[in-house]
Amino acid sequence: MESLISVGPAYRIRTKRLLLRCWTPEDAELLSVAIEESLDHLKPWMPWAKDEPEPLQAKTERLGRFQADFAERRDFVYGIFNPEQSKVLGGTGLHTRLGPHVREIGYWIHKDYINQGLATEATAALTKVGLLVDRVSRVEIHCDLDNARSAMIPAKLGFRRQANITVDTQGSEKMVWTISPDEYRGSPVSASYAQAFDVSGRRIL
Repeated sequence: MESLISVGPAYRIRTKRLLLRCWTPEDAELLSVAIEESLDHLKPWMPWAKDEPEPLQAKTERLGRFQADFAERRDFVYGIFNPEQSKVLGGTGLHTRLGPHVREIGYWIHKDYINQGLATEATAALTKVGLLVDRVSRVEIHCDLDNARSAMIPAKLGFRRQANITVDTQGSEKMVWTISPDEYRGSPVSASYAQAFDVSGRRIL
């Protein structure tokens, strides 16, 4: 497994085509545009999309909370940007809601960029960060049972589908996929390209 230079969290992650980073309040306008352009695509799968469009000030405050959660290590929500950071291509996160030794990854992609493997690329990078930087015991992905496109991502990356099914707060049934540090070795995730940097810009992966 790759060696670490420093301790996380990873504030910025580079892949071959993407930049993932902690949101800032200044991203609110770009995020609002991306969500509004993708709203019909997002509503069937993302419960929060039902509250959109959200006022710009509310979104600015929300991104400020995401940034504060990041700084306090409560939760890690990332924007998915093009390398120039001129466009929001989606959103993702290494969520802590399953406990301190587990990360759950969620993701969405702008409607104009689906079917290009971007969610797979971002998920591989976050899985690598979760296991190698955060050093958790497993990473999980929960997918709606009817969302076959979303389920293809963990399957492609070497996650194992669990027998258990969880039910979210909206009552939707979810399939559960997991990957552990041992399963990481030899998986497609281990062969994926990702560089991660801490808050000071020092490379940690």
